[in-house]
Amino acid sequence: MSRQAQSYQSFECNSTGNYTLESAYQQNLELALKVLADNASLTGYYTTTTGYNPDTVYAMVQCRGFLSTGDCRKCAANITGDIREVCPSQKEAFIWNENCYLQYSDWLFFSATNINNRLCLLNLANATEPTLFSGGLRNLIKSLSSVAASNSSRLAFGRTVYNGIDTLYAMVQCSKGITGNDCLNCLQQIVTNNPQCVDKNVGGQLIALSCYIRYEIYQFFSLSLLSESSPPPLFTQPSSDPSITNGRTSQSGKKSKTILTVIIPVSVAFMVTTIILLCFFRRKIKKKRTDGVAGEVSKSMELLSIELEALRVATDNFSDECKLGQGGFGPVYKGKLWDGREIAVKRLSSTSRQGLEELKTEVKLVAKLQHRNLVRLIGFCLEEEEKLLVYEYLPNGSLDNILFDTSREHSLEWEKRYKIIIGIARALVYLHEDSQLRIIHRDLKVSNILLDKWMNPKISDFGLAKLFPGSQTQANTNRIAGTYGYMAPEYAKKGHFSTKSDVYSFGVLVLEVVTGRKNSSFLDMTNLQSYAWEHWVNATALDLLDPSLGYQCSTNEVLKCIHIALLCVQNHAADRPRMSEIILMLSSYGTNPPTPLKPGFFVTRDGSGSNSIIEDSEEVQSSSSRPKLLHQSVNGVTISELDPR
Repeated sequence: MSRQAQSYQSFECNSTGNYTLESAYQQNLELALKVLADNASLTGYYTTTTGYNPDTVYAMVQCRGFLSTGDCRKCAANITGDIREVCPSQKEAFIWNENCYLQYSDWLFFSATNINNRLCLLNLANATEPTLFSGGLRNLIKSLSSVAASNSSRLAFGRTVYNGIDTLYAMVQCSKGITGNDCLNCLQQIVTNNPQCVDKNVGGQLIALSCYIRYEIYQFFSLSLLSESSPPPLFTQPSSDPSITNGRTSQSGKKSKTILTVIIPVSVAFMVTTIILLCFFRRKIKKKRTDGVAGEVSKSMELLSIELEALRVATDNFSDECKLGQGGFGPVYKGKLWDGREIAVKRLSSTSRQGLEELKTEVKLVAKLQHRNLVRLIGFCLEEEEKLLVYEYLPNGSLDNILFDTSREHSLEWEKRYKIIIGIARALVYLHEDSQLRIIHRDLKVSNILLDKWMNPKISDFGLAKLFPGSQTQANTNRIAGTYGYMAPEYAKKGHFSTKSDVYSFGVLVLEVVTGRKNSSFLDMTNLQSYAWEHWVNATALDLLDPSLGYQCSTNEVLKCIHIALLCVQNHAADRPRMSEIILMLSSYGTNPPTPLKPGFFVTRDGSGSNSIIEDSEEVQSSSSRPKLLHQSVNGVTISELDPR
């Protein structure tokens, strides 16, 4: 091993793939390392992609957060030079020391997490009060880890007075390319797997490729970093000695009393002022989080950014052979990423109805939502006037391609349709009630339901979605956007949208799944909900069933779905059930849903109808006008009706 290699804390050369001298890969690597050395000090973190497949080089350098710009530049220059010596021909390698680290590979690893390579460096001196020291250290690291995970910088600094007198300083840092959850997990894992490294030694470093922890009993970073990162400037543990204030011991009782008479009123005033300011900023931050959806792509979203060149390679330069389909927004292409994942790339055309703001909205929302019935966003790209969204690839495409394709309709038997209806309902319950943000989709329709290889449904296209803070459930807009035929009356008429707007769209969607007919297929001035209502009041609801299903399906489930769909498309939002109530109806076989009222936009076969033209003088249907349809119940049991919401 060379002298340079011995001075480094760790390095690894992956011998599974080598390049030859003067090859295209070596030339790309040389260029990539030069770019890293030249640009590392700009932000302390830099990535570059050089060359074309199969000789593409992905490289990254990151400096420790406490380094100055000059020191970062020097460290990056040293390791970009020395990695050539310690790993002379490998296609993948990394190297680090206490100030910076570098990694390169022939696959895109920027968002990957690596905690397998760990190192623990300790100061051999022990703390004088190890129990207090260890407790204070662990609490400080835990607090800083949460802060770093929530910051786009993936970095946090802090200090704590662990025994009432002595101060302990610490920092935590993750690779800026990994997610917040991966950052937190990495920091927790290296502490859990190395408990002896956060015990009684007065200084130490825990190092993994994707995260780093350092602590000392001396100030090893500039105190200005405390205000530049998110943690409070001082984490303290209360002292058991009442004579200690801010780490200073009083010299006499008289002096202590004098100090206290000044400190207590000032402290109270300071606390009151702090509480007021916290309340103010909390409200401001809460508002900013809501308003920020229509703003610029946040720094945290930068982690989802995928380079255009990588997507060109994945889709064979957006070739026709990779094209999956064409929509109003533009074409969709199938591709395969460097790590083998199959993807679907939505390429927004310059004339697309979905603009830059809708794309930003979709990225911000979908990235935060995790549910088995929501499509998973992998990344996005905004380069060279391209607007690209990258999703997981779902081999069965959109629901409408199967539901309305006469050559494929028999592959969608009733059991699968019922499973799809329940899956969509569960996703809407998550969006409306269970996720951290209350989300209104506003464009729910069959073409926005994608199916995986097991025919599980996943809601997609959140470009028009709106989020509500806290308990807010409705809002107004002057911009009516969505798809006619799925829009609730109050939204199409006045711009009022709420969770009940999505419920209305869900009802239309369910009727399409049951009947196998598009809402837009009616050419006799009527619509699907009116057509279904007429069959319902005439006790011929089973005639609505898609003829391709035959008679091999559950009559009870079919009638239940039609019943629930008609509840969803009622004219007034207050009469429609919540999605959680709909899940209960779908899952229960011992209760009857309430009797539905006439649907919104009701039109008879002759073109007349109480709601065919939307007017301000709509009349609320009274419960006395409900049709008596108990003979259509799916069983003979009746219960009290659910209160309309």
